[in-house]
Amino acid sequence: MCGIVGYIGNQDSKEILIKGLEKLEYRGYDSAGIAVANANGVHVFKEKGRIADLRKIVDEDMLARIGIGHTRWATHGVPSTLNAHPHQSASERLTLVHNGVIENYEQLKEEYLEGVALKSETDTEVIVQLIEIFLNDGLSIEEAFRKTLKAVKGSYAFALLDAETPDTIFVAKNKSPLLIGLGDGFNVVASDAMAMLQVTNQYVELMDKEMVIVKRDEVIIQTIDGDVMNRKPFTAELDASDIEKGTYPHYMLKEIDEQPLVIRKIVEEYRNENGVLSIDEEILAAMNEADRIYIIAAGTSYHAGLVGKQFIEKMAKIAVEVHISSEFGYNTPLLSERPLFVFISQSGETADSRAVLVKVKELGYKALTITNVPGSTLSREADYTLLLHAGPEIAVASTKAYTAQLAVLAILAEVTAVSRGFKPEMDLSKELGIIANAMEVLCDEKDEFESIAREFLTVTRNCFFIGRGIDFYVGLEGALKLKEISYIQAEGFAGGELKHGTIALIEEGTPVIALATQESVNLSIRGNVKEVVARGAYPCIISMKGLDMNGDSFVLPEVHELLTPLISVVPLQLISYYAALHRGCDVDKPRNLAKSVTVE
Repeated sequence: MCGIVGYIGNQDSKEILIKGLEKLEYRGYDSAGIAVANANGVHVFKEKGRIADLRKIVDEDMLARIGIGHTRWATHGVPSTLNAHPHQSASERLTLVHNGVIENYEQLKEEYLEGVALKSETDTEVIVQLIEIFLNDGLSIEEAFRKTLKAVKGSYAFALLDAETPDTIFVAKNKSPLLIGLGDGFNVVASDAMAMLQVTNQYVELMDKEMVIVKRDEVIIQTIDGDVMNRKPFTAELDASDIEKGTYPHYMLKEIDEQPLVIRKIVEEYRNENGVLSIDEEILAAMNEADRIYIIAAGTSYHAGLVGKQFIEKMAKIAVEVHISSEFGYNTPLLSERPLFVFISQSGETADSRAVLVKVKELGYKALTITNVPGSTLSREADYTLLLHAGPEIAVASTKAYTAQLAVLAILAEVTAVSRGFKPEMDLSKELGIIANAMEVLCDEKDEFESIAREFLTVTRNCFFIGRGIDFYVGLEGALKLKEISYIQAEGFAGGELKHGTIALIEEGTPVIALATQESVNLSIRGNVKEVVARGAYPCIISMKGLDMNGDSFVLPEVHELLTPLISVVPLQLISYYAALHRGCDVDKPRNLAKSVTVE
């Protein structure tokens, strides 16, 4: 949540910073701001709303070769210009941007800032004022910044300008992602490599509790105690075209359409030289040594984990538990003797999951991360990583990352099953090819799904998704997609649970979307549909070819029954997209949400 950029070099920094913030707007768009410095001092421009609103107020004629910027997802204080970053100290000597949450900011304020008039409601302003307090005590800027870092508790990524040190950006991080980008005669700071891909693809990752001195021709990484660290850069393997919408009106629609390509790429990436699906032998050994798998995830990744549980248990015959990361961290269940933890996260920066990973490592257990971002915190700190190879996902509502997670989980399950001597459920490589073809067919049926959205969801205030078995888990994801971007109150339920309370919510005209892709429960879910219809519901049945009946709203291409979640979710993604579009919602940037949840 929130995004940071910084630039120091020979070019004018303003446009570089604003373009960088535009690439990070998926991380927060309540407000945005930049601070740039030149011989006339530090100049701050900030505005409530989107980056486009910020761009309107920036002085285009001002030349400044150093600056920092921020796009905000509000945690402390309402979205407003006053609460927008950057924040300045009382004397305006110091200017700070910050991602994360400072847990002890109120205690710091009471202990150090008596008599200091704060302009905002943010925890960030407390920090910039605190640094100045330490400066006024006679410390150097580096000493004051370091002392502040030692006093702070919580998560942070900081970028700091000092008007009296105009050739430096001071940087630090703990738990919140931050990178340093390297260039010829310039250096940059970014929460995500894609923000500054416009100027460099060479980045250095930072570890927790590190402080960095960034000049135009030098980067010095230190521990919080001042020990200098040497670290080689890596190449950000991103194509600039991957993070552009192209001819699409929204990133979400582009990313839905990219799903067939992603599935084919995953198969290609996980095939060995013999054309057989494979994974790292160390991961296989960890899977086979485990007496229970604990999948830890949040949101869409949690829903992928529920489907992954079915894959692993049915194919590899290993017991699996799936837990919401924010709950597991504070309410840890009794663990088995030889657990393996699997963390699923699109960004690899999910704070709740990372808190569990820290706890798991302290207990001495092995951990595997399944993520879309190599070098991310969860990937770096886990013992093993499986990459999604989905390419950048910009829209807040996840689509291609979800189906990529399912595909990688299926590969993990099958390869483990084969290593354990079990007969494969299917030729997974072939079946994933069929899945990719089916996805293409579905993506070509956009008019059908727009009609369904118009018919069922244009004016409704709520919607229910029902399914049984694996369809129930897909229904949960469908409900999440719909509520995320259209703001329709949507819930997913197991069909058999309707009679245990939920059916009381059914009113005349209530849309109920039912999934029927599993032969063993096909008649049961259709019975549940009849129950809600008898109470006035308006049913939309999405079934698989071979299980379809007259009156179904849409029939999916036939695929292997265990893999149906990979295609049954596509209509739900598109229906949600068109429902949001028809209701005038911002599809890519839904209110109150951000793409990467980097604070607990």
